[in-house]
Amino acid sequence: MQSDTIIQEIHKIRQEHAKKFNYNLFEIFNDLKEQEKKSGRQFVSLPIKRKKKLLKDNLKNKLIKNGISYEKTD
Repeated sequence: MQSDTIIQEIHKIRQEHAKKFNYNLFEIFNDLKEQEKKSGRQFVSLPIKRKKKLLKDNLKNKLIKNGISYEKTD
């Protein structure tokens, strides 16, 4: 498999950035957030999807679709 030079470059940049903060994830995160602020671009944060709720909603929709009444119990 031939290595991709763009991927190699991305790995190198990420490695250098992590090394700059002694591989401290908290510091890396803070630096990236600071870069976002300085960029002047608008960033959107989407809400976290909870898997349990999604499964429950899917079950509810299937029941309703099949003509079975659904009563909330919790």
